[in-house]
Amino acid sequence: MHADRRTPVAILAVLYTFSGGLCLIAAVWPMHRDSPVALILAFGIIGLTGGAAFWVLGSRTRWWAIHAAIALAGVLVGVLAWRSATAVGVVGLGPALIGIGLYAAYFFRLSAARLHVLALVTLATAGAIAAAPSGFTVPWVVLVVATVALTEAQGRLARNLRTAATTDPLTGVANRRAWEAEAARNLARAVRTGEPLSFAIHDLDDFKVVNDREGHGAGDALLCELADGWSRRLRRADLLGRYGGDEFVLCLPTTDEDGAWQILRQLDETHHFAWSVGLATVRKGDTLSTVLARADASLYLQKRTGRTA
Repeated sequence: MHADRRTPVAILAVLYTFSGGLCLIAAVWPMHRDSPVALILAFGIIGLTGGAAFWVLGSRTRWWAIHAAIALAGVLVGVLAWRSATAVGVVGLGPALIGIGLYAAYFFRLSAARLHVLALVTLATAGAIAAAPSGFTVPWVVLVVATVALTEAQGRLARNLRTAATTDPLTGVANRRAWEAEAARNLARAVRTGEPLSFAIHDLDDFKVVNDREGHGAGDALLCELADGWSRRLRRADLLGRYGGDEFVLCLPTTDEDGAWQILRQLDETHHFAWSVGLATVRKGDTLSTVLARADASLYLQKRTGRTA
């Protein structure tokens, strides 16, 4: 799932507004004399109102509200299918089904997207079965299969893209950009709640010697071994990232300086290769830059003198 809610909310606002506009057009110029004009008009108002609300709220919109909006869209599609006056009207809901499925697949975790699409096709199919028109079974089955297949394909692709964008390809830990984004959220939460938060910067000693003496393949293997060993010892909430080269960063939520040193000593036991570390615990008024600067200064002091501040 995307951490930044601005893009999913903006697109949701567009989808609701566009759908509401189409409903209003259909209410003004109905396709059939038996079309449920009043219902379509009501749905148009819901769409425009929802679109405006999401646009105004923006990133303040909670994820539960986004999920609820997608679930509501599925309910509305099911009702429209039920009240459609023609078979064309029922099958014409296909783009809505596919659009909702693709949205869920791109912005939600794949498991959540699957649940949304299951609910969507169930509601829509129930509405289609209860509808007065008939004779659209084959195109409807094709539509449902296409919705499920496209959602699954988009969900898997989005998951792979998110993994590639946030993971260091060599070690499998968070890359610099992803680590900084998550660390900033941890810092904001620590400032808000008053919980302790510590950061550490790891730098491997004599790593260049390994590359020069044994080759870059050996250096890469060492980085992977260290990252894997550290990851196994860290707690679920801890965040390890590769900052570049042989430098790693560590975010330790709800951990004061003493607790952080205990964790670092455990990490030191995972591999015989020597590394230096700089540690800093968040203070009042800190930003991510300031606390990392203190950790970096602590690392430099250890490198230069063999001791930490």
